[in-house]
Amino acid sequence: MNKADTPTLRAFALLEHMVHADRPLTLAEIVQDFDAPKASLHRMLSALEAGGLVIREPGAKNAYAVGPRLAQLGMRIVMHSGGRRQRHAILSRLVGDLGETCNLTMLHNTEVLYLDRMEAPWPLRLDLKPGSQVPVHCSASGKLLMALLPKDERATLVRQLKLDRFTANTITDVEMLEAELDRIAYKQIGVDNEEFVAGIVCVAAPVVSAQGEALAAIAVHAPVSRTPLSRALEFVPRLQTAAQDLAKTF
Repeated sequence: MNKADTPTLRAFALLEHMVHADRPLTLAEIVQDFDAPKASLHRMLSALEAGGLVIREPGAKNAYAVGPRLAQLGMRIVMHSGGRRQRHAILSRLVGDLGETCNLTMLHNTEVLYLDRMEAPWPLRLDLKPGSQVPVHCSASGKLLMALLPKDERATLVRQLKLDRFTANTITDVEMLEAELDRIAYKQIGVDNEEFVAGIVCVAAPVVSAQGEALAAIAVHAPVSRTPLSRALEFVPRLQTAAQDLAKTF
C-alpha cells in the first residue's frame, strides 16, 4: 500500500471533502464526487459518525455533516496554531495604539468565539477570555460576520437565533436585524451601540482572505463614558490595517 494512501489518510481526505462542501452531503453526492467505492465510503462514514466527527442531518435526505467533535478540533487548531503568537502581537500593538481593549473573533455555530483578547490598562474590564462565546445578534463582530455570509447561509442562521434582550438597545426583531445586517454588509463595519452590555460600545472590521472570505473579525470596545461611539468609529482605519496583517496569519 502507498504510504500516502492509508485508511487513516483516506478518512481524513473524506473529512476535508465534507468541510470544503460547506453543507450537508448525501451518500449519493459523496459517492459521485469522492474517489472511493460506495461500500468503503459507507464504512468510513459509519466509523466517523461513531466517533462524533460527522453527524446525520435530520430530514428525508439523511445527509452527512461535520460533527461537533471535528468542529471543536478545528476551533482549537485555530486558537492554538503557529499563527497565534503573530496574531497576539498584532493585537497587542493595536491596543497600544488605540488605548482600548481589542479582540479577535470567529463565528462558531450561533455564537461568536473569542480567539484572542488583549485588555487595555484601565480598571473597567469584561471577563471574556479566549474561548469565551457571546451572542451574534448584539455584538459588533457577530453582526459583521453574519452580514458577510452568503445570503442563504445568513438567512438560515438568522432563523436559528434566539434574539434575547440584554440592554434597551438590543435588536430583538428579525426584520430589524436583517435591515441592520444589510447596512453592515454595505459598510463592511460592525457596530455594537450598547447592545450587549449597557455603557459599552464596540466597532469591528473583517479579517478577509485573499479569496474574499471573511475569516474573522477584529474589534475594539470601550466604555461610552470614555470613548463614545463617534470616537470609536474613528479607529476604523487602524482596525482595517490590523485586519490586513491578521489575514496573513490564517
